[in-house]
Amino acid sequence: MRTLSQAAWVAAGFVALAEGGVEALRVEPLAERLGVTKGSFYHHFANRRALHEAMLDAWEHRGTTEIIDDIDAAAATPAERLRHLAHRTMRSEPTNDAIENAIRAWAATDDVASAAISRVDERRLEYTATLLRSTGMSPARARRRARLLYRILIGEFVWRSSGGPTATRADIDDAVDLILA
Repeated sequence: MRTLSQAAWVAAGFVALAEGGVEALRVEPLAERLGVTKGSFYHHFANRRALHEAMLDAWEHRGTTEIIDDIDAAAATPAERLRHLAHRTMRSEPTNDAIENAIRAWAATDDVASAAISRVDERRLEYTATLLRSTGMSPARARRRARLLYRILIGEFVWRSSGGPTATRADIDDAVDLILA
């Protein structure tokens, strides 16, 4: 009998979530997909909700914490970090888009997922506002501009996810220039 790691179950959960929504996160179909028994699942998770929470934690870490850490390590000035953030976000991988979309849909019907979305959105907004304040922008204006950039990024995500063209490098630079103006 093969036992998988918790990370393997979470990764399989993301694939299932992106393909079929939260209803696809059932233990038996996931075990079948992975070629293991349900015992492997219960070795790592007390129940289905525990898998959900592990997935939300992993999504938050990969889609927010790791990105912030990478942005801070990669660029010198706050304006360069903001530009790098916008480029990375607006040129996201289709798989990441599908997961983000599925989690946002899930949050519409689940309090735990909704709380995760709220926490992630607030952290992303606060990080962006901090970058903008670091450019000399007032706290109030930085917060408004952070919300505006986040709306631009979400709009790009929705457009791209529904088959629209991906923003060009010039489009992204123009959006950042407008936010910084």
